Amino acid sequence: MRRYTETLQQKQARDKLVRLINSKGITDPAVLKAIGTVPRHLFMTEDMESSAYQDRAFPIGAGQTISQPYTVAYQTQLLDVQPSDKILEIGTGSMYQACVLAAMGAEVYTIERQQKLFEKNKAADYAKTCSNVHLFYGDGFEGLPEFAPFDKILITAAAPYIPPKLIEQLKHGGVMVLPVGTGQVQTMMRVIKKESGELQKEHFSIFSFVPMLEGLDN
Repeated sequence: MRRYTETLQQKQARDKLVRLINSKGITDPAVLKAIGTVPRHLFMTEDMESSAYQDRAFPIGAGQTISQPYTVAYQTQLLDVQPSDKILEIGTGSMYQACVLAAMGAEVYTIERQQKLFEKNKAADYAKTCSNVHLFYGDGFEGLPEFAPFDKILITAAAPYIPPKLIEQLKHGGVMVLPVGTGQVQTMMRVIKKESGELQKEHFSIFSFVPMLEGLDN
């Protein structure tokens, strides 16, 4: 990522992107405002900047992608982010999703298992402007028990199952959003941890994510 500069053309392209994802069913004003605020082109390589505001996923290295803006918005809308929320994100990737959550006023704790991506994000100039994003290098399946409980948990990779250690770190009344499945496509789920500890599971649309893997990649 580079220093935060943008052209009028990039701003207009981002506004057009917001209108597009709104037409696809994203109606939460706070989500649309965040997508319209965060400069996605800074989370991509310079040679890809001209494509930054297309509604597509793009590779960012280490076998990872920057998610399609509609997918980012879809997960964020399901999460029902509130300004006071303490959110655990599994899979920092490019850090775009984390910065969208931060733009909505949440306190974001985000874990990346790929050391190269973690170091790249730590050094990024735009990342330094997001004081409410806290970066960690670690195994997403383990979460961050030392910072629990979390109001919300967002998983941005295809989980083979609902990780039990993350459920433990979700507060009672909290919400987790994640894609679940081991094939080419996964089902987006929202899991609500009731005050009793019982899990209420809701199933939504089909998506395609890179797999959520255990351990560290250094």
